[in-house]
Amino acid sequence: MPEQTKILLVDDHQLIIEGILSFLKDIDNLEIETVNSCDEAFSKIKTSALDNPFHIVFTDLSFDNNNDNVVLDGGEALIKAIQKEEIDIKTGVITGHSEINRVFNVINNLNPSAYILKGNCSTDELTFAIQKMLKGEVYYTHEIHQKLLKRALVEIQMDEVAIQILKELPKHAKISNLEGSVKKRDGSLVKVRAIESKLAKLRTDLQANNNTDLVLKAKELGIID
Repeated sequence: MPEQTKILLVDDHQLIIEGILSFLKDIDNLEIETVNSCDEAFSKIKTSALDNPFHIVFTDLSFDNNNDNVVLDGGEALIKAIQKEEIDIKTGVITGHSEINRVFNVINNLNPSAYILKGNCSTDELTFAIQKMLKGEVYYTHEIHQKLLKRALVEIQMDEVAIQILKELPKHAKISNLEGSVKKRDGSLVKVRAIESKLAKLRTDLQANNNTDLVLKAKELGIID
């Protein structure tokens, strides 16, 4: 780590800030400032960029204290603004959002250096994350890392027919009713036996107990809406 690592912590709930500060205070050589809005955070980051820059900003994703005058309404907007201005600062997310679609979109589109869940936050985890970030590496909390790996694995195994089946499945009381609803790329219809075979493979891949569980897990992974 640098001699003194300057960190900006952004969250609109003071109790959350105090909780995270209680973990950060046990890490050596940190200078920490806090703000409750993304607009204020961006202003601080820009103002200090030349003479006393922040090394890291940790932000939540959702903010409840926004009003009509807000420009940056959440952590994603803050990170985008930082990237647009090409400000040299490591961005990290500390949030309660663990839903895979949100996680995937944030990481895929914004590439933050860290994604940490508030419920798993600790001195050890923050120490490790900060060390990784300052070395130009990324850190995702274990639960997030596992979800991303599982989604990537499922996406590799998924094809157009599988996605059609998963989308159509909740609409029909019987598997046999899916025949005529699912088509191959060439336009030909997929037979019931092939649909049943594909469902069996999907249940194995997603470790689903039944077809209802299969659809729920596909939604959790963001494969279908």
